[in-house]
Amino acid sequence: MDNLIHILQEQAKKALKAAVGYDVQSEITPSTQPQFGHYQCNNALKLAKDLKANPREIAQKIIHAWKTLLSGHAPMIEKFEIAGPGFINIFLETSFISQEINKVLHDARLGVPLPHPRQRIIVEFSSPNIAKELHVGHLRSTIIGDSLARLFEFLGHDVLRLNHIGDWGTQFGMLITYMREHAPEVLEGKKQTDLSSLMQWYRASKKCFDEDPEFKKRSQLQVVKLQGGDEVSLSAWTMICDISRRAFQDIYNLLDIKLIERGESFYNPFLPEVVEDLEKRGIITISDGAKCIYLEGFIGRDDKPLPMIIQKSDGGYNYDTTDMAALRHRIEVEKADRIIYVTDAGQSLHFQMLFKAAEKAGYLDPKKVRVDHVPFGVVLGADGTKFKTRSGDTERLIDLLYEAVKKAKVILHQRLPDLSEKELHHTAEVLGIDAVKYADLSSHRIKDYMFSYDRMLRFEGNTAAFLLYAYVRIQSIKRKVDKDLTALLQKGKIVLEHPTEIDLALHLRRFGETLEIIAEELLPNRLAEYLYTLAEKFHAFFRDCRVEGVPQEDSRLLLCEATGRILHKGLEILGLKTLDKM
Repeated sequence: MDNLIHILQEQAKKALKAAVGYDVQSEITPSTQPQFGHYQCNNALKLAKDLKANPREIAQKIIHAWKTLLSGHAPMIEKFEIAGPGFINIFLETSFISQEINKVLHDARLGVPLPHPRQRIIVEFSSPNIAKELHVGHLRSTIIGDSLARLFEFLGHDVLRLNHIGDWGTQFGMLITYMREHAPEVLEGKKQTDLSSLMQWYRASKKCFDEDPEFKKRSQLQVVKLQGGDEVSLSAWTMICDISRRAFQDIYNLLDIKLIERGESFYNPFLPEVVEDLEKRGIITISDGAKCIYLEGFIGRDDKPLPMIIQKSDGGYNYDTTDMAALRHRIEVEKADRIIYVTDAGQSLHFQMLFKAAEKAGYLDPKKVRVDHVPFGVVLGADGTKFKTRSGDTERLIDLLYEAVKKAKVILHQRLPDLSEKELHHTAEVLGIDAVKYADLSSHRIKDYMFSYDRMLRFEGNTAAFLLYAYVRIQSIKRKVDKDLTALLQKGKIVLEHPTEIDLALHLRRFGETLEIIAEELLPNRLAEYLYTLAEKFHAFFRDCRVEGVPQEDSRLLLCEATGRILHKGLEILGLKTLDKM
């Protein structure tokens, strides 16, 4: 099934050519208010300027050509209206909307067309550092990236979910040196430890590195050993990584996140080759002993050209080197058609320079491979500053999630006192985690947002609980009517009559249009807005149109089923789970 907007765009394009005599790119948009129809064609005003004619007259010509085009075909458009200076309002036939929603109901893809062509899409997200706990700052990258990966997977693309963890570099020389001197029994495998202890040792090692020149020298020598493949050093590094991974995985399991780890260490063998290749291409400039790439338009605070350092003066590599090697690998080896990096907005300049440098090097051809940096703002506390604990530390992500589940459990126990302990725990975990995810994803990712357990767990307004309640209500209706849906789907069909039925059905048919926009803009809040509006339209339908025991029972039950399916799929794309009872 093609999206309605595409069908209308193609019709409008033909009508425009018939009306003015040459090809024109059609401008069709969904109407914002019901009195303006279902869609609008906005070409007449621009054409009037080009043709130096009255825009309403141009609009009338377009309508005439469009009606001629549709004559003899099954009715799709009920009427056209010219509004204001020349906007064309398009009203669809109710019978056509009924026909379309029945197609959606029987379509495994819910009316969302498969992509042409199918693309290889790499989404890099989460990307924590080894020996450091995931905190609230990692929340956004993890759930935004997961949502985008889910979107492209549902659309039918070949998606590779990459976790570009920080698992290499100077910090490991510092940490291994400190542990060798202060916790040797852990490195020798005689004593178990956890990520919290690793983090404390990391902080202590950083302090020693900054204040003790001798410790710094020992740490640097340890880095050389590690990079040189020293077995003892590699064994310590592997143990540190494994402890960190287990702690990360606990959170990923709770959030229902799937990732393939490909950290900085994966690209380490490629770094010398990348630097050598960049030198051969003649784009390296030596500055104070460092190998740099200078890019047009990038100026530092001192008004001097800003260098992208590919190799430091001491011969070491950095994030720029690793990211260049990773980008090259993803294009040349992984054969990516599109690469999406989900990181905080503070890295925007880094990615702008990386993409330009990759173009300059000939690794990236923007006509063949699309690269997107997906930046996001910070999570704020009630005081408007970065979200922290009462002690002033950055909030651990695991603590934040468990607290959300705990608060959800209190609310659910009050609302549903008869739930068993097992049911209460499961329901609270779904509601708590969904609430945290939805509060983030429903916010525009570029903006900062304020974290509030009370607000995100409300059952009113644009919250996960409100959407879950709409889904639960649909399941309740199905149980109450108690009909064989499989049999009903085979013989029954949706016949739209009431205005709120028509409004709900048209919104359901626009699911694919919404996903298409999100795939372009990479803004998950657009899907949250769609689902919130869907829930509101369903509640309006439920208010106005009785389902059980009326002549339209079968039709309305099937409309509920279509709503439930799209609500479920939309929530799933956002990474949220559903409940049958709440």
